[in-house]
Amino acid sequence: MVADFARSSQGLFMRALLSGAAFLPTAALAGPTEEVPVAVDPSPADDEGQEIVVRGSRPIAESEAAALEIQRNSPALVSVIASDAVGRLPDQNIAQAISRLPGVAVERDQGQARYVNLRGAPKKWTTLSFDGVNVVSPEGRAARFDSIPSAIAKQIIVRKAVTPDMVGETISGNIDIITRSGFDQDGFHVAGKAGYGLVELGDRREFEGSLVVSDRFDTGIGEFAVSSSASLYRRGMVTDNFETDWETVEQDRRPGAADRIWARETENKLYRLVRKNYALSTRLDWKPAPGHRIYAETIYSAFQDDEQRNNYIFDLDDQQSRVPIGTAACTVNATPPAGTTGYADICTGNTPLRGTVYGIDLNSNFTVRAYKQSVFTNTLGGDHDLDTWRVSWRANYTRSIDDRTQPAQLNYDSPSFGTNGANAANRLTVAYDLTDPQLARVQLYRTIRNANGTFARGDRVTAIEDFPRSLARLRSLIAADTTDAYTARLDLSHDVDGLLGERTTFAVGVRFDDRTKSVDERLLELNSAAQFTAAGIPTNYGQIAIPGGFQGEIPLGYTFQYFGKGQILDLVDRAKTIGTYRDQFANLYDVNERIYSAYAMATVTTGWGNVIGGARVEHIRNRSSAFVNGNAATPLTIDRDITLVYPSLHLNYDVNDRMKARLSFNTGAARPDYDQLAPNLSFNDANLTISGGNPDAKPEKAMGVDAYVEYYVAPAGFLSFGAYYKRLRDVLFDTTRTFNSDVLNANGVDRSQYLYSAIANGGTGSIIGIEGAIQQQLDPFVADLGLPDWMGGFGVQLNATLNRSRAETPDGGRVQLPGASDAVYNIGAYYEKYGFSARVQYQNRSRWLDDLGSTADGGDFYWAKDDELDASLRYAVNRNVELFGNFSNLLNGPGRRYVRETRYTIERESFGRRYQAGVRVNF
Repeated sequence: MVADFARSSQGLFMRALLSGAAFLPTAALAGPTEEVPVAVDPSPADDEGQEIVVRGSRPIAESEAAALEIQRNSPALVSVIASDAVGRLPDQNIAQAISRLPGVAVERDQGQARYVNLRGAPKKWTTLSFDGVNVVSPEGRAARFDSIPSAIAKQIIVRKAVTPDMVGETISGNIDIITRSGFDQDGFHVAGKAGYGLVELGDRREFEGSLVVSDRFDTGIGEFAVSSSASLYRRGMVTDNFETDWETVEQDRRPGAADRIWARETENKLYRLVRKNYALSTRLDWKPAPGHRIYAETIYSAFQDDEQRNNYIFDLDDQQSRVPIGTAACTVNATPPAGTTGYADICTGNTPLRGTVYGIDLNSNFTVRAYKQSVFTNTLGGDHDLDTWRVSWRANYTRSIDDRTQPAQLNYDSPSFGTNGANAANRLTVAYDLTDPQLARVQLYRTIRNANGTFARGDRVTAIEDFPRSLARLRSLIAADTTDAYTARLDLSHDVDGLLGERTTFAVGVRFDDRTKSVDERLLELNSAAQFTAAGIPTNYGQIAIPGGFQGEIPLGYTFQYFGKGQILDLVDRAKTIGTYRDQFANLYDVNERIYSAYAMATVTTGWGNVIGGARVEHIRNRSSAFVNGNAATPLTIDRDITLVYPSLHLNYDVNDRMKARLSFNTGAARPDYDQLAPNLSFNDANLTISGGNPDAKPEKAMGVDAYVEYYVAPAGFLSFGAYYKRLRDVLFDTTRTFNSDVLNANGVDRSQYLYSAIANGGTGSIIGIEGAIQQQLDPFVADLGLPDWMGGFGVQLNATLNRSRAETPDGGRVQLPGASDAVYNIGAYYEKYGFSARVQYQNRSRWLDDLGSTADGGDFYWAKDDELDASLRYAVNRNVELFGNFSNLLNGPGRRYVRETRYTIERESFGRRYQAGVRVNF
């Protein structure tokens, strides 16, 4: 009866899909035609399990089958992208590749996927590992995935259920990148890819290339295999951008003031940039005897952002202190009172979203940035099968660098306002219109100062260079955050037959981590006319301007000239003749973290499934050092330690040969980031305030339960539904509270009661959600449904996650967790037949909280909903050559943030569609 029900369910499922006729236009993921073995056992300690061979005639279908086989056989809840599917849509980095999996949402920067939110959790609760060895991201706890090209991966396994052998800081899940081995192929193998494309906005170009070479060979001391890979993705870009900062204005006390926030400034950041992702890796494997494997691997991956930015800031609140103070209703008079600019003055007819402000400062910033984030990880490891005993060991060294170098920043300002606006005629008047959340409009005018001290609007000006500005500051920053991490791990497991079940596997392990993050930050700064004269630096913008107009499309309301990179760097070279780079002691810190951990667990295998139970214990020692008030003479070092225990229990029940039920109970704790632990405290005795890190911040703790049902339809169909819940406590937020410590008391000054702005633990919270996924190919049902053979090429992938989160802030408020969307879903469809494949993928996530904000800044900050549409085409010319086309960001939707409510946009950027064509070869 069970078998009949399963067959009936398959038919009903397929007929339901067909009757809906909801297949989107399909897009591609066709693969090469070589054999690609895929390890089924997802355990990082043993990749010599059963293999699925992808032969290439149906690369999408066969890759899905391989991924589902891994998921089905996994002892814990995972989602997998296997072998040929990695990077086959326009997925130039790991974040973009996994964004199509159930429960995965991504946060983007400049339109490029960067961070991962798993099942409604903050990005810092997701850990990153290579072949089961955790690595520290260049930024710290929040793993950045845009520095890791997708081409480096053979598989990507998203581990959602935390088992005792995983590090305790994994709360929401782990992204494990399984790299390529020479043993993946039968012998010598070469695979390559080259693509060239157009970036629509700004008519820029992109290039992508990768190469993998591997071989295996027998010797007198066993079999060896070597695999090396290299990849590069380079993209030129410009951006359409506007940003607006909002504030409450103390002087605005007219009726309705409690509900008003005003635009403090509105600006355009106009980027010209080149982004690169690249990686190099080499892995040597040795099998000295059956059941034994030793390997050495080195991986270098990097993200590089070479950027030039023209930044025009219209400083609307430049004369906020002059805003007339009144509490009564008023008659509108378009002319502001003498000496005032009209800012935040409803009596002139101005509103927060539309109005005119007179005689304001134009702050022009011109910046060259050379950001680079890199991960250099090196692992030596071994796996040894000794009959009923297995031994696994790893030794790893990883260096992660976040290079924030900014070779040049020049600031040009308008002339001073003068007494009661005496110099206002040398400044601009701005008519602003912010009523459209998708476009901040400005019009620029001359400023007229009347004889009675009031202001009026003069002639309109479109060329921003017509307004006088002079150089106010020149800066050059050299900055890099470096994390050195050492890991040693030993795992032992032993099988016992007939104890508690058919087989019981006992596993124990120990691990040691030593991580040190240090900051080097040095600044060269000139900020006076005398210094500029001494260095021979001209103070007018024309000396660095170059011909050519705006390369974007957004209507700015003015024209401008870009600066030349060579010209601006020449001014920095001149500055070096009279100035020096000085350590920025206020930002320097050194945090060392040592983690001593051990775990024990047992896996009981029965005729109906398995049970995994155990616990992990971690003892963490932190030593953090920094300078008080940025003074090199007052170093401060603080030691802290804590011991945490993480129990977990997982039950996997095989309902029948197609259906599996999973239930897990797990715990975890995410520690504060390194910069949050640094005691770089700065105080201001005049304002009675302190700011900086908080070495006493406690880890964020979670207890969770997951319940899932999975149904597998041969050969590659999949239906799943699940629910999850996490109980949270000590969630971290930025806050202000009383300092309550005497560590900064000196020279008779008691600073214990100053207001302290830093990270702090809040109260309890929760995440609750449901997740569903459908994945099905039509081919197995073509004959039964009487369909023509060509229709067997259709397939569909659908998944959705509905989520709700709440957490208590330190002041007792209740907010959504940062990074948590209420809804995330993916709709994908493909066609694959006769060597041709086409694929389309749509992603959507609802708005999410970006950060908490103060009332003075308008309130909390949110990202607006994000949706993306990508597509690709593939055609296999023969077994060795494939042509492809990629189509990215087809909706050209913006990245937009807002404060308080959606009409108050604080940032809006768009980046243009991208089109790429190329070839893949496999021999």
